[in-house]
Amino acid sequence: MGVLTMIFTLKRGVVFKRMSAAFALCAFIYIGTTPVSAQFRGSQGNTFTYEELYDEPYSINKLFIMFQPLYGELYVANVNVGFGLEAHYYLKDKLDFRGHARKTYTSKFDFSRDIAEKNSNVDNIPSVYNYYELGATYHVVDKEEDTETKIILYSKRYKGRKWAAKVPDHSSVPSKVRKIYGVRVGGLAFDTSTDLNRALESQGSSLVDTDGNPIDTDAIIFGNFDAKAVYLGGSSAWIKNFAIKPDKSYSELASDLIFTTFLDIIFAPSVNVEDILYNGQTFSSEPIKTSKLGFRAGMEGKFNREFGWAYGAEMGYRPGIKKRSFYALVKISFPVFSTSLSHSKEAFGK
Repeated sequence: MGVLTMIFTLKRGVVFKRMSAAFALCAFIYIGTTPVSAQFRGSQGNTFTYEELYDEPYSINKLFIMFQPLYGELYVANVNVGFGLEAHYYLKDKLDFRGHARKTYTSKFDFSRDIAEKNSNVDNIPSVYNYYELGATYHVVDKEEDTETKIILYSKRYKGRKWAAKVPDHSSVPSKVRKIYGVRVGGLAFDTSTDLNRALESQGSSLVDTDGNPIDTDAIIFGNFDAKAVYLGGSSAWIKNFAIKPDKSYSELASDLIFTTFLDIIFAPSVNVEDILYNGQTFSSEPIKTSKLGFRAGMEGKFNREFGWAYGAEMGYRPGIKKRSFYALVKISFPVFSTSLSHSKEAFGK
């Protein structure tokens, strides 16, 4: 009996191990063939489960066309407000290109030009403010990392006043982030009118004609200048592109932000200030000191959607007339159209 008992025990152990291995294999196959799901706890202590729909920071659209119905620029040389158009194109995860143009709505939103048209008594015709820029960024480092993203949990049960009166619940969920560190290079050009009385006063200079006679002290002098420059700098971008489908209590949630910061050095080989025409005499602009060097820092954000919006802000010093080169810019883009430039149908609507 002892021998039989030992044989039975050994066989039972072998059978148990085989059953355990088979069970583990079935469980592995089941998990591998079902959607990724997880359970997390919100900020208010409630637990929710979700299914991951996609998490692909490299699967972003290639072309973005951005209409800018509003920008505002606090520029010491000329405060201005207007509209613009911008385009971004991503090429094979190695390069991205951008082009931008903007101008003021009317002379009333081109403040130096508006004041010049009403008050200037020199013969120069005030220039319309125009700005153009074209550049490219090379992706020196382009990598993907694991992170967590904080999301606001919106419940279908809360609508109208209920949602407005409720403190939003939120939670952090695992996701991937794409990080790009790049080198930027490009060119820009702009022209504008400006108050030269203030420029001359701040610089301690004055204008004289060809015979060396100074301009009338009562002259209200508004002139024009333009600059053509190149810039070189660096940028960093963070891209998230994921979506989850929570349980029945919450709506589908997505995070598809493309956020970029940048810092540029600007150099203008050419800064041209027009000579002043006054009472039939020409007064050289040479006494007006200019600066060929500038810099800027800024940020931009847009979303990986076929139809969306974007924003941007920057500040710095532009090449131009000395002591009148500081500026701060804010711009809003809506609508923004984007496309993958592919004829195949996308797996998920974004």
